[in-house]
Amino acid sequence: MKMRRLSTSADNFWAELEALLAWESVSDDKVNTIVRDVLKNVKTRGDEALIEYSQKFDRISATEGSQLEIPKEKLEEALKTIPAAQREALEFAAERVRQYHEKQVQESWSYTEADGTMLGQKVTPLDRVGLYVPGGKAAYPSSVIMNAIPAKVAGVEELIMVVPTPDDQVNDMVFAAAAVCGVDRVFTLGGAQAVAALAYGTETVPAVDKIVGPGNIFVATAKGMVFGTVGIDMIAGPSEILVICDGDTNPDWIAMDLFSQAEHDEDAQVILVCTSDEFADQVQASIDKLIQEMPRAEIINASIEARGAMVIAKDLDEAAKVSNYVSPEHLELSVEDPVKLVESIKHAGAIFMGRYTAEALGDYCAGPNHVLPTSRTARFSSPLGVYDFQKRSSLIMCSPEGSDFLGRYASELAHGEGLTAHARSAEYRLKD
Repeated sequence: MKMRRLSTSADNFWAELEALLAWESVSDDKVNTIVRDVLKNVKTRGDEALIEYSQKFDRISATEGSQLEIPKEKLEEALKTIPAAQREALEFAAERVRQYHEKQVQESWSYTEADGTMLGQKVTPLDRVGLYVPGGKAAYPSSVIMNAIPAKVAGVEELIMVVPTPDDQVNDMVFAAAAVCGVDRVFTLGGAQAVAALAYGTETVPAVDKIVGPGNIFVATAKGMVFGTVGIDMIAGPSEILVICDGDTNPDWIAMDLFSQAEHDEDAQVILVCTSDEFADQVQASIDKLIQEMPRAEIINASIEARGAMVIAKDLDEAAKVSNYVSPEHLELSVEDPVKLVESIKHAGAIFMGRYTAEALGDYCAGPNHVLPTSRTARFSSPLGVYDFQKRSSLIMCSPEGSDFLGRYASELAHGEGLTAHARSAEYRLKD
């Protein structure tokens, strides 16, 4: 399996790159119809519909809403029974993620003008947040940590977690992670029905103010449809990595870094940008060699064949230009001087600097969040963080003098817009 190779010197390079990046993120009509029906039924029928859909799609045995909730004692039991090394790793990762996100906390602020008018901003946490944790094909305790910890650091009062358990199969490490992170309530729910329950509430599942966490196309579609009723973090596409390498990193390392994202699913995208065909050949040889030992080789092959590429750039400056166009979810700067090169990077979800900084470290325990913008949305979006669980209210308190001063300007502008009541409201408070 050979990775396609592009060259920035080719006349049609940018068109080829654009075609490579294209990914149809919009759900088809069939998915939209299914999700719309699920949302409507859960909203109107509550637990009854929730159980029906969960039995149909996840083949669960529960027959009433109360059976969907996992008692806290079971979460604590899972934490005690998983292998000691796993517990240590969970607690280690959670603490590092907590320490990093504590730096993001925003505080309220205000200032008082000379006439006594006070202006400011009040920062408050969300009351209740829903956390969707994927299940089914794989278990993701790291997703629990990355979503729950910043919410708790922000001061969210109640965190409700949903996780699908097809055929009633549970993952103790996911439950243990919920215990480590202080998740308040956990429900064995997945798919669009879980999003509906969080958005609208049922007899058993409380409605939340915001839903965060990744999921499949049905989950992503449902999140898009309930936005406005609740907030959402983002609608995530397939995982991505772009590696810029100057040709002096061990090619085996680069190949495995590409595999680390390709193994997520067949739609994942991996791109290497380097400055010579010779190094690209070395990485290709490493890919051919190392793929043999990968348990998820079939998925990796499908991902690389469909959306993978090696790009040959004339120099690192041009490599940075390519990266900025791609705006990748994960960006590795596997070069001699990453501190210098990062100055040229404008768009990326997370930037991994230096030959020894594997993207996988960021997935689990480096500290920064692994919930990142995909599908070129890093041009205008940021990683999940504490700021996603806090909201801001403007503060305005006028002194009599300030009301008189501001009111004259407000009156003039209001009359200019033809809004007489606005003008009068300000004028009533003028001194003369």
